[in-house]
Amino acid sequence: MTDAPRLEADPPAERLPPATRRSLYDRFAARITRDDRARRRYAWLAPALVVVLAAALRLWNLAAAHDLMNQFDETYYVKDAWSLAHLGYEGSWPENANERFLRGEADIFTAEPAFVIHPPLGKWIIAVGMLALGPDSGWGWRITTALLGTAAVLVLMLIAKRLTGSTTFAVVAGLLMAVDGLAISMSRVALLDMSLTFFVLLAFLFVLRDRERTMTAIARTVAARLDGEEPPAWGPVLWNRPWIVAAGAALGAATAVKWSGVWVLAGLGIYLVLTDALARRRAGVLLWPTDALRQGAVTFVLLVPVAVAVYLASWTGWLVTDGGYDRHVAEANPAGGLWSWVPLPLQSLWQYHVTMYNSAAQITAGHTYASPAWQWPLLLRPTGMYYHHDAFGVDGCTAVNGCSAVISSIPNPLVWYAGVAAVLYLVYRFVVTRDWRFALVLTGVVVTYVPWLFFPARTVFQFYTVLILPFLLLALAFALRDIAGAHRTDPHRRLTGQRLVLVFLLVALALAAFWYPVISAMTVPYDFWRLHNWMQGWI
Repeated sequence: MTDAPRLEADPPAERLPPATRRSLYDRFAARITRDDRARRRYAWLAPALVVVLAAALRLWNLAAAHDLMNQFDETYYVKDAWSLAHLGYEGSWPENANERFLRGEADIFTAEPAFVIHPPLGKWIIAVGMLALGPDSGWGWRITTALLGTAAVLVLMLIAKRLTGSTTFAVVAGLLMAVDGLAISMSRVALLDMSLTFFVLLAFLFVLRDRERTMTAIARTVAARLDGEEPPAWGPVLWNRPWIVAAGAALGAATAVKWSGVWVLAGLGIYLVLTDALARRRAGVLLWPTDALRQGAVTFVLLVPVAVAVYLASWTGWLVTDGGYDRHVAEANPAGGLWSWVPLPLQSLWQYHVTMYNSAAQITAGHTYASPAWQWPLLLRPTGMYYHHDAFGVDGCTAVNGCSAVISSIPNPLVWYAGVAAVLYLVYRFVVTRDWRFALVLTGVVVTYVPWLFFPARTVFQFYTVLILPFLLLALAFALRDIAGAHRTDPHRRLTGQRLVLVFLLVALALAAFWYPVISAMTVPYDFWRLHNWMQGWI
């Protein structure tokens, strides 16, 4: 019995007529070109839409709360920023300054210096908006914070794209931050934490850019030295690392906003030394531990001095004027011995910093919204920034129990708890795979959270976690990517995973819409506000 002749449905291309062959190639090339154009369009359009959404949620009705929120530091930072812009240092204000300031009497500060416990850069940033738009409403004193909050979403997506290699999951991370209640509320009040977050994210982006250059440079240099011989004892000493200098400048700016930026500076410095050491070991450098320490000294020179220079530059107004707090304290008690060569203004600045640190360390007074750092992952006491209630019939309120306007800094509960779980998942993944990307994200979590655990008596608040939030979202992006599955995953498993991710995102977006009115000072029925108090500590 002979087999039936076999028909070839798709004959080899070389057996087709030349004209047909050219037509097929042209159609195939056109399809590839269309797909490539679609990918390129998606790569910029999707992140752009997320940035537009973030801007809209942060800028809409920005001045709705015509208040300086005297329960929190907006009452200080706004007035300090305005006097800083006119005096070069923070001036003093009369006792009834808030009421008069809100009525439009902005120039009632005096030349008498005020004692402050935070560096000036964050207040200079607030002052820029007030100088541009005036101090008459929240638009002036909140606009720069809102813009930096929007920019932070963009920087997060750039980091996520480099870490995950996926535009889609970079957009997921950016979208979750764009609509998150904590990120939005902290972008809509004139506090320092969103400026701090922006500069810290910028520093992490710069460190990522440096890694792309440095790892390749180490591998190429060592490979060139090998050339069939024994592995080299020493690797290259890399001075040409402009992204490390940029990261130092960003971290100097972060520290010039709030001193907690120095923890990030130290943590990223340690991270750079360790990654350099591991890269040299992988490349086959024999004396890689000592070689890494040698490179670590160079990295310190590239990273730290520029950070110190940027930090000192933020104090220019205090240094070039005579009226700042403790401006001439060193003249009465100059340093002797080895420090006698330091100019008196810098000696005064150092003594002022000692006073600032001692005062900040002693902030232990009770506060209604205080939340120690150990509580933060559990989200037990989110911070209520602003609350205004209108009884029935007042200001157009028609609800039976009146209406409320609220700014709560609570994050999206689903995203927050999922982000905390994703960090634990990432710890497990790092232990199993030793993936450097997981290490970088976990470094971000550690340097922005763990130091606060060492100050259990200090009065701190849940809204400080806006600096931790981007790293939780990066961990969550990795976890969601794993749930969605890789291209080589079983199709049924991948489809199920993608559906789970889609359901998660839809629920997260629905919760974001539910929470937005009570993080943006919209006037809502009091009963609607009460629907958001899922835990006793959330009021």
